[in-house]
Parts: sequence; structure tokens; C-alpha cells
Amino acid sequence: MSTLASVIKTADWKAEKHVPVITAPDSVMAGERVAIDLEVGKEIAHPNTVEHHIAWIKLYFVAEGSALPTEVGRIEFTTHGEAATANEGFVHAESAGTINASFKKSGKLIAVSYCNIHGLWESEKDIVVK
Repeated sequence: MSTLASVIKTADWKAEKHVPVITAPDSVMAGERVAIDLEVGKEIAHPNTVEHHIAWIKLYFVAEGSALPTEVGRIEFTTHGEAATANEGFVHAESAGTINASFKKSGKLIAVSYCNIHGLWESEKDIVVK
């Protein structure tokens, strides 16, 4: 039996199109509002079709000294060109977005994305609170 941890994949986002990229400052002031950009396919484009797409990206935070993650937010991508003929629809959601947050303690940001064919992928970034 597999555990969730055993099926989540990681890689360098510059060489693997499924890895979520976290763009955020390395350090922030306590309580300061910060924009955290999340994107899949930043360096290598990921397909966005009915058959193959990124369904969502979730952002978690684990404070220093804690083992419990907090879900900060999620971005869902719910249209991939659906229409009478697949992939010919008028709109495609792009697998990128921004979550705003503020922090009281340093810790680690963890992004997890889901590809409907290739499963779960994650990346992480430390953030220091001054």
C-alpha cells in the first residue's frame, strides 16, 4: 500500500514541466502582506488540454519548530478548452496565480500541484520573518 508521501514527485522546475514554482521574497517583516506567485510550466510549458492539464496548485506553510502544515490557499483551474469539440472552447485556464498572505514566524512554503495524468508534484521555499 502506498502512502501519499511515496507518490508525490519532486524535480528541478527548470527541467520538469510538472513542478510548481514558488516565487516569493526570501524574507519579510512580521505581519507584512506578501504576494506569493505559483505557477506550473514556468520554464517548460505544460499542456493545457481536456486530456492533459494541471487541475490545481495548493500552498502550505510549515512554521519553524512545527511538524503541522497549514493550507494557505489553493488555486483551481477548471476549464481546459472544453466545448462541443474537445480543446476548441473559448477559454483555457492558465496554471498560474497569486496567493496573498502574512506571516508571524519563519518557516517553509510548500506548493503541491496535480496533473490529471502524471499525479502530484511538489516544491518548497524557505521564508524568513524578521
